[in-house]
Amino acid sequence: MTNLHIRRDHTLGLKAARKIAFAWAEQVEQEFGMECTYEEGVEADIVLFVRSGVTGSLRVFPDYFQLDAKLGFLLGAFKGRIEAEIVKNLDTLLAPKATAKKAAKKK
Repeated sequence: MTNLHIRRDHTLGLKAARKIAFAWAEQVEQEFGMECTYEEGVEADIVLFVRSGVTGSLRVFPDYFQLDAKLGFLLGAFKGRIEAEIVKNLDTLLAPKATAKKAAKKK
């Protein structure tokens, strides 16, 4: 098995990060056929995801996301491509929020 570990810092707080995590879960369900389970917590949330050849979690904290996944033998060969796609998706979801926050601070 091949492991993925991705961390993305943010300054959104848990409430806004939760919205992004929901959007991410919907996106991977639609695009990649993942089955996601979302569990809300007081200090952090967790999105558990699974599909053939992949299991993992996205932990949602007030100041960062932590994604850990295990890729099966066949998908392990595509680790770099899969990791790049996950990073791109998270960064895309985070970018509009970061831009809106910066614009609000300037006003």
